[in-house]
Amino acid sequence: MKFSNFLFPESQTPEDDFAIIEESLREAELSEELGYDVVWLAEHHFDGGCAYVDPTTFAAAIAARTKKIKIGFAVAQMALHHPIRFAEQIALVDNISKGRMIVGVGRGTAYNFYEFRGFGINPDEAHDMLLEVEDILVKAWTTKDYKHDGKYWQLELPVLRPQVYQKPHPPMIRACSGLESTLEMAREGRPFMMNVQSDAVTVERMDQYKATMSEAGHSDETVARNVADSWVWRNIFVAETDAEAEAVGIPYFKGMRAYLQTNRDRMNTTAELKAQASGAVGAARNSLEHGIITGSPETVCERLQKVNGTGVGGVIIHFRLGAMPYDVAANSLRLFAEKVAPNFRDSGA
Repeated sequence: MKFSNFLFPESQTPEDDFAIIEESLREAELSEELGYDVVWLAEHHFDGGCAYVDPTTFAAAIAARTKKIKIGFAVAQMALHHPIRFAEQIALVDNISKGRMIVGVGRGTAYNFYEFRGFGINPDEAHDMLLEVEDILVKAWTTKDYKHDGKYWQLELPVLRPQVYQKPHPPMIRACSGLESTLEMAREGRPFMMNVQSDAVTVERMDQYKATMSEAGHSDETVARNVADSWVWRNIFVAETDAEAEAVGIPYFKGMRAYLQTNRDRMNTTAELKAQASGAVGAARNSLEHGIITGSPETVCERLQKVNGTGVGGVIIHFRLGAMPYDVAANSLRLFAEKVAPNFRDSGA
């Protein structure tokens, strides 16, 4: 099982932005030093929930400061990007990084309606825009004299320059919030990223994903490859003891969830808040039982056993929770790399 660091740094005031962006670059370098497989980047706007805002620009900075670690998006919000501009940016960073890009895509936030408004996008169209962008990206990276006449974009592209470093193109993976979108990926024979879920839901969903892929006629080899290329998200804080991990990690986790909700309450309209309330607003990710794993290295190993048992390829780990200071998060990052990860990589736990 692979382990990765989800760089999702909160900055509560504009005055904090510079320092937190700098610390996030240091955290990416530390992640490579400690042997993590991927550093994942988020995309959120206008609220300080993700200090660096734009994952494509930040990916270029990380690519220039690292040599081996892969750089993925979890995720880029496709409704907020022009597909050809995005295709060019990915091709450039793929060259700068010498083929370390993983293109994680999604429809966009399910809760921060103000992000769509800021870009003049109708959130009701975001999913259809995602589907059209995915098709454009693959063809832009692989086709000369490409023409596209779609619902949202009409394009004529002689040839994309620079060409992507990875052939035929960088791996593309879609984030799935619900079961049906997960099964859609299964039927298409594609890997996916799962947001924070309980262990029980994770096991059940992975079983359904594998079964649906097989029922759709995909080979055992294809099923195994896609499971190995799929990822699940967990918030984790490691300390020397369970008591220390709970005492330090849980308040930052609670503060992070409260800050996100405060922003939504402040910036979403009344109608948008009602629409948000009508759906399942991240029940697992909000709860202490399912939303965060805290503990000593031994406890964290035990908590990850069920995830490991699903066969999923990797865990996207959000270490720096909310307003957690850099040094505190870095210690958790180091403890996990040195005392948790080897149990899964070396002994097949």
